[in-house]
Amino acid sequence: KSYIILNWTTATEVNNLGFEIEKKSGSIEEEKEQWEKIGFVEGNGNSNSPKEYSIIDRNVNGSNKFQYRLKQLDYDGRFEYSNIVDVLVTPSDFVLDQNYPNPFNPSTVISWQLAYDSQVKLKIFNTIGEEIGTLINEFLEAGNHSTIFNSGSDLTSGVYLYSLEITPSSSSSTQTLVRKMILIR
Repeated sequence: KSYIILNWTTATEVNNLGFEIEKKSGSIEEEKEQWEKIGFVEGNGNSNSPKEYSIIDRNVNGSNKFQYRLKQLDYDGRFEYSNIVDVLVTPSDFVLDQNYPNPFNPSTVISWQLAYDSQVKLKIFNTIGEEIGTLINEFLEAGNHSTIFNSGSDLTSGVYLYSLEITPSSSSSTQTLVRKMILIR
């Protein structure tokens, strides 16, 4: 799984209670996303020497673009924001995750990672190989992706397969990964 390590250093500190770490997910250009607090790191109060800080963000699924900022808090309630840092996560492998939840009724999330910009086809099949439907057939950027499969009332209980076929833009070869999922009515 992916994670992001945030490191920062202070030269000196005066009245420093600590740092709230805030994050925005999704497209960096989108303004509608709200900042969310993902952690707090205690400060060193008063210091004349450099201090190093770090926090790990393990919740980096569902997007590959993130923004971070620090909210430095003083003991007297005053605060100041750091500059915003943009982070782009690029997976190193082609991965198809197990759907969640599994078994499911009526919907489930299918997630995958692309190491390269690729043409992507995500299809659902029954166990005798008949195609049930195509969920994705488009060009996607490298990164983490997911979609919701909603069986609606069209399918009966049983085992189904989902197949992810990719053709990286830098190649003519196609790769395919297949996983099972179980629908319980």
